Amino acid sequence: MTCGELLVRLLQDLGVEVVFGIPGVHTVELYRGLPATGIRHITPRHEQGAGFMADGYARVSGKPGVCFVITGPGMTNILTAMAQAYADSIPMLVISSVNRTHELGMGGGRLHELPSQRALVAGVSAFSHTLMRPEELPQVLSRAFAVFSSARPRPVHIEIPLDVITQSAGPELTKVGASTSRPMPDPTAIASAAQLLAAAQRPLLLLGGGSADAGSSATHLAELLDAPTAYTINAKGVLPRGHRLSVGSNQSLPPVRSLAAAADVVLAIGTELGETDYDVVFDGGFRLTGKLIRIDIDAEQLQRNFPADIAIISDARAAIDALVAALSNDTGPGRGHGVDSVGSTQAAAARAALAAQCPPAWRSQREVLQLIQDTLPDVIIAGDSTQPVYCGNHLYEATRPRSWFNSSTGYGTLGYGLPAAIGARLAAPSRPVVALIGDGGIQFTLPELGSAVEAGTPIIVLLWNNRGYGEIKRFMQQRSIKPIGVDLHTPDFLSIARAFGCAAAHATSLSHLGELLRTAASATCPTLIEVMEDAPFLQP
Repeated sequence: MTCGELLVRLLQDLGVEVVFGIPGVHTVELYRGLPATGIRHITPRHEQGAGFMADGYARVSGKPGVCFVITGPGMTNILTAMAQAYADSIPMLVISSVNRTHELGMGGGRLHELPSQRALVAGVSAFSHTLMRPEELPQVLSRAFAVFSSARPRPVHIEIPLDVITQSAGPELTKVGASTSRPMPDPTAIASAAQLLAAAQRPLLLLGGGSADAGSSATHLAELLDAPTAYTINAKGVLPRGHRLSVGSNQSLPPVRSLAAAADVVLAIGTELGETDYDVVFDGGFRLTGKLIRIDIDAEQLQRNFPADIAIISDARAAIDALVAALSNDTGPGRGHGVDSVGSTQAAAARAALAAQCPPAWRSQREVLQLIQDTLPDVIIAGDSTQPVYCGNHLYEATRPRSWFNSSTGYGTLGYGLPAAIGARLAAPSRPVVALIGDGGIQFTLPELGSAVEAGTPIIVLLWNNRGYGEIKRFMQQRSIKPIGVDLHTPDFLSIARAFGCAAAHATSLSHLGELLRTAASATCPTLIEVMEDAPFLQP
């Protein structure tokens, strides 16, 4: 057994079911043992697409997405996807080749040579490791999966020199370390937090992506506190759709900011309190004046952005359950429960104010999003940076966690939606998956339509076409800058989609869009549905 064969065997033992990669002369030995495993290989058309697919797979499944990439250009191509995953705390394992051990750092002009791949990925990974002996592999993989399961999940990079990939690996190397338990909360800190929350007159609950797997517990806590609840984009669905205490993902808008400023105790769980969820208008207007309790699995993040009065390092669900237990015998200072409670009244007032301030363009976009959800129950929407995604970040309510995510948060890349939807469909083959993407963004990764066809993933690509970078154009115009570089020549997307083997159609009305979605939901191939932003049925 070679080191390359040992690798795929260990990945199988660790529960890996899918690998995304493009074989190259430097990685073929990673593929030698693949047929003997149950691991499925998906071939993207670009390493960036591999990373985005792994990202979408991880967001829906909760398992790490795994990529095989070649030395040099494979690494540079996947960096953007790693950066998006790093920013949004997504588990991703990137395994690459690298030049032979005696050639590392020599600058000899070898094929695909870089001065240091590890230095290149240092800023977008939890750690990067150069495997110098096959004996190191079980330990390094165990470290990687400990990061994924028990710490703040982020990409991990392992590079294997060409001469190490082919070295012999004995059967004694096939044991990986035991899975690592997640950190539990300090009882003293929980007691202090519970005491503060029990005395609160105007509590506010902020939920982040770290609470995605704690839905029922988080809902119970919100109801126990009778606290209006806002959640980040990656936490959509943690509270049930239409919950009386929900104020959505609207922390950048005045009604929710008023709640935040007036709250005497704020409990923030699994959120970095970052700009792309709390200040997308970039005016620094989100303020907390009351006591702040923060719960996070990342000790460093507990000290960033907003200083906490009580900081608890813990798994989100464990901390929430501990708080519920501590508060269960105390209903709070007479706030009451149900639709007429103080918290429900505050949340309802905020929702009404948000509805009154809804921009005209959002109303038609919301109708499209509502149509998708009504037509495709239990849909997963993987979005890009495009107008209806921005609208949905504020207005869309997911039916359950891990069902709405996009690249407009965190790193904010383009081209994410299409390949991420492929990964999402592989993670949840029985659920409808929609890639919501603009005409500018899709041209970053348009060839991945071929990957979708080849992988047998009948995703629905809803293409929002405004013939360019519409948001950036408006941004320039608002600042009296002559628009340059934002009006694009857009191709015939329907013909291109059909050439790749997809079904394709142009929506002419909302009812027609509903028909197209229903047809696409039962199709065996991917479907691209084009919606023109200036279509009459979308005008305010």
